Amino acid sequence: MGVSGCGKTTIGDLVARELGLPFLDGDALHPVENVAKMAAGTPLTDDDRWPWLATVGSTLANAGDGGLVLACSALKRSYRDAIRALAPDTVFLHLHGSKEVLGSRLEGRSGHFMPAALLDSQLATLEPLVGDEAGIVVDIAAPVNQVLNEALAGVAAVDGSTVTAGDSPGAAGSQPRQFDVDLQAAPFNLDDDAIAWVDSTIAGMSLGEKIGQLFINHNNDYSPEYLDGVLDTFHVGGMRYRPGPSAAVQEHIRYAQSKTSIPLLVASNPEMGGAGSCDDGTFVSTHLQAGSHPDKAIARQMGQVAGVETAALGCNWAFAPIVDIHYNWRNTVISTRAFGNTPEIVVERAKEYFDGISESPTACAMKHFPGDGMDERDQHVVTSYNTLGYEEWNRTYGHVYREMIGHGVQSIMIGHIGAPELSRHFRPGLPDRDILPATLAPELLQDLLRGELGFNGLILTDASQMIGLTQAMRRKDLVPATIAAGCDMFLFFRNPEEDFQYMLDGYKSGIITEQRLHDALRRILALKASLGLHRKPSAELVPPAESLGVIGSDAHRAVAAAIADKTVTLVKDTAGNLPITPETHKRIRLYGISGGADFTRADPLAYLDTVKAELENAGFEVHLFKTADQREAAGETGVNFMSVISEEATGDYADKYDAAFVFANVKGFAQEAAIRIKWSTPMAAEIPWYVTEVPTVFVSLNQPNHLIDVPMVKTAIHAHAGSPEAIRATIEKIMGKSEFQGTFNENVFCDSFDTRL
Repeated sequence: MGVSGCGKTTIGDLVARELGLPFLDGDALHPVENVAKMAAGTPLTDDDRWPWLATVGSTLANAGDGGLVLACSALKRSYRDAIRALAPDTVFLHLHGSKEVLGSRLEGRSGHFMPAALLDSQLATLEPLVGDEAGIVVDIAAPVNQVLNEALAGVAAVDGSTVTAGDSPGAAGSQPRQFDVDLQAAPFNLDDDAIAWVDSTIAGMSLGEKIGQLFINHNNDYSPEYLDGVLDTFHVGGMRYRPGPSAAVQEHIRYAQSKTSIPLLVASNPEMGGAGSCDDGTFVSTHLQAGSHPDKAIARQMGQVAGVETAALGCNWAFAPIVDIHYNWRNTVISTRAFGNTPEIVVERAKEYFDGISESPTACAMKHFPGDGMDERDQHVVTSYNTLGYEEWNRTYGHVYREMIGHGVQSIMIGHIGAPELSRHFRPGLPDRDILPATLAPELLQDLLRGELGFNGLILTDASQMIGLTQAMRRKDLVPATIAAGCDMFLFFRNPEEDFQYMLDGYKSGIITEQRLHDALRRILALKASLGLHRKPSAELVPPAESLGVIGSDAHRAVAAAIADKTVTLVKDTAGNLPITPETHKRIRLYGISGGADFTRADPLAYLDTVKAELENAGFEVHLFKTADQREAAGETGVNFMSVISEEATGDYADKYDAAFVFANVKGFAQEAAIRIKWSTPMAAEIPWYVTEVPTVFVSLNQPNHLIDVPMVKTAIHAHAGSPEAIRATIEKIMGKSEFQGTFNENVFCDSFDTRL
């Protein structure tokens, strides 16, 4: 008991842990009318309180022989009498603090039921415990551990027990607590001061603020008004943002950090270096590219650039590295985002990336547990599955996670990926209908990840809008179920008001226990403390504007160019077409293939301008093919796919052109379960029928699996990226000016004999 800010929830939960009892915050028992009044700063009347106090009393009375620890203000003797009337064995633990101590704790607690301005009113109302009341008074000015020990000693004196902190006996039937976070252990490694900050910060948080810390918002708007609404209303623990120019991104992050009393985790997706975190970031390489050369330092360089550029923006959390294993060549969601198709290459390169990015003040979230790359489908649009058995999973994906956990990775993003055989290992006989994505499966998060793999860090969901999650159950159920299952943070609101309320309702109904909420909060704040965020004034959480000079710098682009030169890969040249030079093959027919426009609405064939310019600079005469749609868009009439085929596929093709180059930049995101080439029309004129007419070179600027759709080409190159550096390096190698150095794995041949011909 005690006034607002005294730490009832924090100390109450810690006492409950040590006694092995359940814990409940009395605020969760208030009717909605009371909550509305308190949130508006309107003091409750006794008429408001009596029904609530009756609920508190009956809840304590119905707790059974094991008992219950419940946080409740209980300021007046009459309020405590009302509780005792229903639960006569209740012992009151009064957390006493001076006005100065309480005031300092209440500062900045936006959104709390009890605004700090009403502290004086509460102190005036408070009637201390008197001699005929079973109770203890503890001064909260001491450190949390001392307060806890004094509270336990007082309880022991009242009921004759001898429990002290660390002696938790565990009540029969209570939830196991073996996976509670150890803040002194890896990956947090906090000292006493940092642990004190974690616990005191939680002690000063309202229920609404605690619920808010569980969320990572996706900022769809850069305006201060938008951020004010998100931070003041939902008190989020972290954020990601929509990429934009680096200066705008940095200012956006600076404003956000200035408006919150608890520092934010600010996440980015630096899977390719600085690209993707801001519009002008440096594209260094894809994960696959970093695994496509014997030099493992490529992955470290990618991580180094990623860390330097995102830290300059003010980011402190990287949703990377990706530690999936690309076993299934049909899987295109991680085909370029995995380091390779063996656990060994994934572990080696993921450690290098982690070490590189860790040179900057950045924590990592590796993804996507329990592992993508088996199913060909994309969890963005459907639940996918890792179907390996327990033993095989442990030899492959389990090996990767054990190695990376041992290497110090701080957080793990959970995929909306089911693992039927793993779930059944821990839950024998689990029927098919009860196989859930890992984000909702406690056997995968608690028994496997926390228990067998020993992960002590923070767990977050993948994006909550993904159909791999949303198809599993109703939104109102799945939001709190993720935290109850073992996730600590929930990635992205779908509808902020609804999701926040769903999470709050889940806590109030007991789906999220007090122990689970408290443990999640300690992990969230511990990640912030491990980055030193608690020691910095808000004005120093984001670097000055001049730090942006490293983004897209000449030095970083030189790194990208060197990596492009190393990783452009000759997959096959079975007809001996190379080299092709302006001297031997002057006239080039150039074809561009894309997957069409995606959600970004960017021109999917814009890269062809770079290709054409680089070829012409090299001395080639370039003749660019245009599809029927492109010609109609340019104003041409009377054109259709049959007429284009007729015009293109003529007997004098070899008289007009000396060679054909096909550059494919086929991309896609969350619009199909798997990506393949989609030609512009039926029997399209750009399909390489012309391999029988002239030497033809097929270059992929993205996906590694295109040979399944163009097996007829005899010369295939994987350039990995549509960047100017990669395109320039590719053309130089086609001409024989430099050697191909890149390597590839067997996935490129797509399990088909004809792709090798």
